[in-house]
Amino acid sequence: MLKSQRPARRKLPRSFKELTPANHFKPATFFRELVLKAWLTPRTGEHQTPVFPKLKHGQVAITWIGHASFLIQFTDLNILIDPNFANWLFLLKRIKRSGLKIGDLPPIDLVLLTHAHFDHFHKPTLRKLPHPKIGIMPRGVGDLAHNLGFSRVVELEWWESFSQAKPNLKVTFTPSQHWGARTIADQHRGYGGFVLEYQGRKIYHAGDSAYFDGFKEIGKRLAPEIALLPIGAYHPETFRAVHMGPDEAVKAFHDLNSKKLIPMHFGTFRLSFEDMDEPLRWLRELCAQHRITSRLQAMQEGVPVVF
Repeated sequence: MLKSQRPARRKLPRSFKELTPANHFKPATFFRELVLKAWLTPRTGEHQTPVFPKLKHGQVAITWIGHASFLIQFTDLNILIDPNFANWLFLLKRIKRSGLKIGDLPPIDLVLLTHAHFDHFHKPTLRKLPHPKIGIMPRGVGDLAHNLGFSRVVELEWWESFSQAKPNLKVTFTPSQHWGARTIADQHRGYGGFVLEYQGRKIYHAGDSAYFDGFKEIGKRLAPEIALLPIGAYHPETFRAVHMGPDEAVKAFHDLNSKKLIPMHFGTFRLSFEDMDEPLRWLRELCAQHRITSRLQAMQEGVPVVF
């Protein structure tokens, strides 16, 4: 398979200190803002009783589970992306409940995992999935998945694709501007996003990413119709080395030339210092300014939307 040359890697953050203003990591500030405030915040949201729609050929139903987790359904195919049903990530409390209970999921055909960070590659969730058949993930991540119940583990490099026997099913692994280490010294693991193509539809999940010119190339090469883009964890400003704010997500959406923007990676875990409700509020304002409100699809956790 023909591969493009990988862009030069940006310097990986070796510690939380490198993502804080002037490298001044203050443990007390970190604990107060990201841990204690979450502990004192009542958990909100409700698990929805799933009512999965009956689809026609060419229709796709997308259900936001929360954070970066989605269930994507076609007439005969169920895909999970970055599933995370955890109420806690170590000391980090989940502020909003998952939209579904893990036991209410349908049989899962594919699980797409964008990178090895604990909020995206959540082992306890993956162990409990209803017999997932295939796990697709970046190169260097497969060793984390071999004891999690997958019948098959597939590792991809940027721009490599996986195809299945189902007609015209294709999953392409795309670049992002992030990093993939599970631990500080764990620098061999890949990271990225996915474009899923099936029944004439193209859905893009960006994973975690800062804004970069790669969105233009993804748009030119793969032309995704629906773009699932992260909008949270952007403050302090140095967090933008690896995450996007709503302003950059709108810019990425224009680069991709997609028809629908679905925001994610906000409102679930407190991972940064902006208010929990700020990303979506700001995104709505920006979409109004750019006259693309009709193309914004803000999701409610656990409620499928048919496209």
